[in-house]
Amino acid sequence: MANVTLSLPENMHRRMKKFSEVRWSEVARKAIEKKVADLELLEKLTSRSTLTEKDAEEISGKINREVAKRLLA
Repeated sequence: MANVTLSLPENMHRRMKKFSEVRWSEVARKAIEKKVADLELLEKLTSRSTLTEKDAEEISGKINREVAKRLLA
């Protein structure tokens, strides 16, 4: 198994130390595994897409404007 060194802000490290019973390396390993699985799924779903980055930005803009309208209404 490979080793990875992780840098954390000192404040976060102090907070984590309060929970010494937690296996933080396991928490990090699971979070990384979930992120990789999510990215692999996204890659699979978009591999045949004909959308350009510009198309995606336009769709995102439309969604954001609609959400903003509903929240401000």
